[in-house]
Amino acid sequence: MDHSESSSGLPRRQIVITMACAMTGLFLAALDQTVVGTAMPRIIADLGGFDRYTWVTTAYIVASTITVPIVGRLSDIFGRKLFYILGLILFLIGSLASGTAESMNQLIAFRALQGMGGGVLLSLAFVIVGDMFAPAERGKIQGVVAAVFGLASVIGPTLGGFLTDTLSWNWIFYINIPIGVALVLMMLRFFPRVEPDVMDRSIDVAGILTLILTVVPLLLGLSLAGVEYAWSSPIIIGLFAAAAVFLAAFIFTELRTKNPIMPLEIYKNRVISVALLAVFITGFGMFSAIIFIPLFFQGVLGSSATSSGSFLTPMMLGIVIGAAISGQIVSRIGGYRIPATFGVVLMTVAAFLLSTMSASTPYGVAIGFIVALGFGLGFTFPSFTIAVQNSVEHRFLGVATSAAQFARSIGGSLGLAVLGAYMTNTFQSQLKEKLPPQVQDALGEGKIVELSENPAAMVNPDALHTLTSQLGASGIVADSLLSGLRDALASSVSGVFLVTFFILLTSVVVVFFLKDRPLRTEIGSRPPAMSE
Repeated sequence: MDHSESSSGLPRRQIVITMACAMTGLFLAALDQTVVGTAMPRIIADLGGFDRYTWVTTAYIVASTITVPIVGRLSDIFGRKLFYILGLILFLIGSLASGTAESMNQLIAFRALQGMGGGVLLSLAFVIVGDMFAPAERGKIQGVVAAVFGLASVIGPTLGGFLTDTLSWNWIFYINIPIGVALVLMMLRFFPRVEPDVMDRSIDVAGILTLILTVVPLLLGLSLAGVEYAWSSPIIIGLFAAAAVFLAAFIFTELRTKNPIMPLEIYKNRVISVALLAVFITGFGMFSAIIFIPLFFQGVLGSSATSSGSFLTPMMLGIVIGAAISGQIVSRIGGYRIPATFGVVLMTVAAFLLSTMSASTPYGVAIGFIVALGFGLGFTFPSFTIAVQNSVEHRFLGVATSAAQFARSIGGSLGLAVLGAYMTNTFQSQLKEKLPPQVQDALGEGKIVELSENPAAMVNPDALHTLTSQLGASGIVADSLLSGLRDALASSVSGVFLVTFFILLTSVVVVFFLKDRPLRTEIGSRPPAMSE
């Protein structure tokens, strides 16, 4: 048994067990963001509620996103152990309740509960590294933690489909129970109780409420716009207006509170503000890839639903390897600017290459582009996290680290909303150009509009067969229809990646202003002055 100590002064065995448990909890929480997608058809068949299809995922993401910055700050004040254990228990209760849900409304509510617990696990996994390792040591560990996050985010759909097919959809939730119970017991035993060095333990209730009232309508608006409601609909405009009003109230509150839930002073540090902006932009690119790459393979290259999901595996491996290598580089060279710059540049180049794909693009070439995107994304994970943690006092470690995850989630939500709307509009215009006149005559204006409003419909072979059968279409018309749909989808998805390219190009400019600071060699040592 190794009783040697790290820079935290804790036995190495205790650190190893705690970190293994934290990464397992992170894996479960990140997994549940995406695991439900492939199980939804079976869930709807059992519970009904097709009109609330997207809410099962939206409820989890919104709840976890809003929990991240709040718990990050509260853990700075009251310590990590209490909140981590409570978060695990809440996650388990939400998982068990979701598995036993008897209606869609119940499932949505229980998913929100599960998301709150998941937000705690997501928030504190990266913070715990900062508690146990000095910035100069963190790179290697943060690389592994980031790799676990990327792994879970990408394999969620595949695992969800496997569990649903082999057992039942309930098991995508039940599988968390035995693992989670073991984690609770292990964390009670091994999670170190580190008392935070905070004198004022008052809770900023007004800040918490205004933050929730800012983020919830913002995320709901981004999730529902262009999906269930038009961007110009009163409900979407109302949600965005409410978010803007409460954002102003939140800033007003935080500037006048002695112990704010989100100390705005940390954003005066240029390293932190630049890093968070870059994380926001790369989050935009990350989520667009996860959603639109399978759509391209399935809808344009004609892969099956199962195999199209598996094409995210190369990207996942790129993220894992990139994060691990980046963490090692950060620790070895004692700086984060070089690997961060390399990561965003590679992501940007990969996004441009993805925008050049068409229906004739070879599988191997497309996979190469995906690997490059994942590798670049993996490089950014530990780099920006270390940049933020190295630039903040330890008493703000939780809220600063959580701010990076919060920025990534908001960027991803904005990316999905903007790119989804762009793809739909582009597909509608391209479809009329790509379909031959005889196919348009056979379909009729109503069916063309129906197809153009749901570009994912053409990736379902059964739906396509039903459509051609209803039309009594000849083989030539059916082939022309499929070819036109694929060409239109190829143009729209390629356009999505071109927009992503230009967005990511701004991250290259942003990282230019990221200043390298020597990595501190002690956990509690002070960083450079907050203001620059």
